[in-house]
Amino acid sequence: MSDAITFVPLKAAGLHALTAGNLAEASRITGYDLPEEYLEHAWLWELRSIQLGEEPADEDWVAWIVARTEDRVVIGRSGFHARPDDDGMVELSYSVLPRYQRRGYATAILTELVAFARQHPDIRVLRASISPNNAASLATLSKFPFVHVGDQMDEIDGLELVYELEVDR
Repeated sequence: MSDAITFVPLKAAGLHALTAGNLAEASRITGYDLPEEYLEHAWLWELRSIQLGEEPADEDWVAWIVARTEDRVVIGRSGFHARPDDDGMVELSYSVLPRYQRRGYATAILTELVAFARQHPDIRVLRASISPNNAASLATLSKFPFVHVGDQMDEIDGLELVYELEVDR
């Protein structure tokens, strides 16, 4: 994969449009042709919309479009669960659309997220939580110096392995 990628925050208006199932409006708001697969994640967009109602400062952190820079084709989504907490920890999130998987995009996304964390003065720890059955994500994460720090039970995803990377500058 040689394509550079771009991250574009969905913002509250884009999230609201996706929560309402209005892909055309979300595409208009963001300036990107969002794929139909985005509608399959209505639960996530609703969760993030509610979150922004309670924590407006999370808007630039929680939901990003991931697109190829050259042709603006959306290849996935990313972001963080929230802005950095009081300890400087952020939990990352990313997904590559099935038709773009196995092309190096997940590694490219994670590379950009780590670089972003290293440049942001409020981030001291980058966290990833992954299902022990998600071999592809575990393989991607293994390319970076994340350390397994424990396990957790997620109410939506079940058992997750928790990894952290202390951010060096």
